[in-house]
Amino acid sequence: MGLQIPALNEQDSAGQIEVNEAIFGQSFNETLIHQLVVRYMAGSRAGTKSQKTRSDVSGGGSKPWRQKGTGRARSGTIRSPIWRTGGVAFAARPRSYDQKLNRKMFRVGVRSILSELLRQDRLVVSSDILLASAKTKELNEKLKNIDAKRILIVVEAININLALASRNIPYVDVIEAINLNPVLLVSADKVIATPGALKQLEERLA
Repeated sequence: MGLQIPALNEQDSAGQIEVNEAIFGQSFNETLIHQLVVRYMAGSRAGTKSQKTRSDVSGGGSKPWRQKGTGRARSGTIRSPIWRTGGVAFAARPRSYDQKLNRKMFRVGVRSILSELLRQDRLVVSSDILLASAKTKELNEKLKNIDAKRILIVVEAININLALASRNIPYVDVIEAINLNPVLLVSADKVIATPGALKQLEERLA
């Protein structure tokens, strides 16, 4: 038993396409989707910030002045964090922000997102979205009837004309189905997928 994904427009040669209900008919799992998005965004962080502690700063091998009798506060090193040229008390170190999420959870989460997009009429299919030339005007013409602030186009393989034409449209993203990520999915107001891309998603998420 399958579900029907509507075509982008009546003239679309794809018409309605039937997809696997096990993939596109999942219930909405808000907790898992949130975990999926946080994990993906955390993995994108560089984690390369680095600061020097008192042991990393050069100098400070001897006591600046004697312990008593100078009228000044006692001090053991000029590289103390309270000195202007000293080290940092709790210095940042390079680290990884990656979070563990197994493959099964990833698949279930993406299925849930796609299913919710379909229920909200935000997922459509189009076989005519690929362009014959790298013209932004041609792509705008195909998208003129879509009332969305952000559009995601999912293809089975990057079409150079589509990629070049979409670069000049700030609210349009183009991605291959194999590289699809949850952040792009949840941030898109409208997702346009080619029949081949939907087939790839079914195979990947099965």
